[in-house]
Amino acid sequence: MPKNITTEITIHAPREKVWAILTDFNNYYSWNPFIVQSSGQAVVGSRLINTMMNGKGTMVFKPVVLTVKQNEYFDWLGSLFIKGLFDGHHYFKLEDLGNGQTRLTQGENFSGILAGLLLISIGKQTRKGFEKMNEALKERAERG
Repeated sequence: MPKNITTEITIHAPREKVWAILTDFNNYYSWNPFIVQSSGQAVVGSRLINTMMNGKGTMVFKPVVLTVKQNEYFDWLGSLFIKGLFDGHHYFKLEDLGNGQTRLTQGENFSGILAGLLLISIGKQTRKGFEKMNEALKERAERG
């Protein structure tokens, strides 16, 4: 089973606008159906506090921001309990398609001792979460 999930969506808004929404973590609660609450800043080395919708409940994780390229890319690394057990390298890539359009790629590469086993049970649900977040971001960015 693959240990990565990748999703894409085209958003009819400039990538600066998409970036501004995507990196405004403190406002995730107002639009994001997947990461329903977040705090922190898109600054390398900083720790975010994310509350993720996980089936019918929520789960809090505290990833560390690894890379930030303004209006282009950022990523973080999160771990379940301890590093090496089940780690997720989550990334967002914004591509300028011209004509005020942006392609958002959201993905995650999973590693660790439990990665294969856990992905069997949460893989489809996680992909759906990414897709719901992408759609909600598109809707918010395309609004007036």
